[in-house]
Amino acid sequence: MKKSITILLLSFFTLALFAQEESTVAEKVVDKPVRQPFESAYLIDNQTTYIPYVNTLEYVIQHKFGTVENGISDLFGIYAPGANVRIGFNYVFFKNVQLGWGLTKNNFTNDFNAKWTIFEQTRNNTFPVALTLYGVAGINGQPKDYFGKDYSFMGRMSYFGQVIASRKFNEELTLQVAASFSHFNMVDRTLSDFDKVGVHVNGRYKFSPTMSVIFNYDQPLPLLILRNKDGQNSSPNVAAGIEISTSTHAFQIYAGQQSAILPQNMMLMNYNPFAVKNFAIGFTITRLWN
Repeated sequence: MKKSITILLLSFFTLALFAQEESTVAEKVVDKPVRQPFESAYLIDNQTTYIPYVNTLEYVIQHKFGTVENGISDLFGIYAPGANVRIGFNYVFFKNVQLGWGLTKNNFTNDFNAKWTIFEQTRNNTFPVALTLYGVAGINGQPKDYFGKDYSFMGRMSYFGQVIASRKFNEELTLQVAASFSHFNMVDRTLSDFDKVGVHVNGRYKFSPTMSVIFNYDQPLPLLILRNKDGQNSSPNVAAGIEISTSTHAFQIYAGQQSAILPQNMMLMNYNPFAVKNFAIGFTITRLWN
């Protein structure tokens, strides 16, 4: 009888130890971020919630040709005047914190930008979405005469701030939504507002290991409180294309309704109504060094 009780007690303590070990292992399991919600930090005219690893340098070329309205005569805008180009560099100084600089052909604008992914979407839905803050300060590089007699350096400044939320639904589909605020210190009062609130929807559908369909929609909101009575309301921006990616490169080619590249210009100064003739071919190339 004593022997049976001893065996029973030993069995009980053994099971308790195993249960404790399993509980400890379970506590050590970390809910990791989802893999590759996007292939690049750029998605046509928008930023994504993706930021590369710490100490990664990202080089980007963004190029937009002229509109397709002249057809084959200028090869659907590829040889048309008025192309816009931006070259930029971004560096990841800390985990999920990136700073960058770029130079855009239109108005010879220097921009300084920052992006912070506050939290990433996780595989077990501890965080069901990723949330990112993005900001840009632009410096218009045109000659002083452009700004009139009352020139000041601050008249060159423009700003853009955005909150982005994304979700990777499965290995193929990732979508994101965003809200933004844009401001110019100086504008042509007969054309543009000083401020604009906007909403954004974009995403990608990955149909092969290296290729995805991508789309972009940006809607400036005509809020009366921000309207300049003499200005024009800017038009929405619609774009769609294909993305080809590798571990260090991403190449996007698309057609869109926007000649601007900087987001604040895009939100306040797009006056092209939605029409096929106003679309232009563009591409974005990114390269990562780590």
